Amino acid sequence: MTISTMHLSIFLPDTRLLELEVRKIKGESLAGEFCLKPKHIDYVTALTPGIFSYVNTQDKECFLAVNQGLLVKQGSEVKIATRNAVSGELGSLSGEVEKMLNENAEKEKQNRSAVAKLEVGFLKKFLELSHRVKS
Repeated sequence: MTISTMHLSIFLPDTRLLELEVRKIKGESLAGEFCLKPKHIDYVTALTPGIFSYVNTQDKECFLAVNQGLLVKQGSEVKIATRNAVSGELGSLSGEVEKMLNENAEKEKQNRSAVAKLEVGFLKKFLELSHRVKS
């Protein structure tokens, strides 16, 4: 009896982190936890920061802390693009996930600040223009 597998590729912004055959994949998406096996239908989801696992062809479960990203399963191919991923033991990865969440929160804070500055600049120019028109 042949056990079917999926070809898993994980891409970071500047490199391919992982490429191997796997029997099962588990992760966290915006809709909740998911589990994929080779015979599952095609699937696309946005990943949230959390613990991601896969079972390799030797039936060993391996774990990664994964930042936000995108997972696409098409046939036997599963491709993941993520900002960051760190492999390790399950107990040690919770700190990595927390670090990723904090980094995301800081980036979000910086983005909100930049948008607020743009809005203030726009309003100032708009008010200057409206004063010119009235004069």
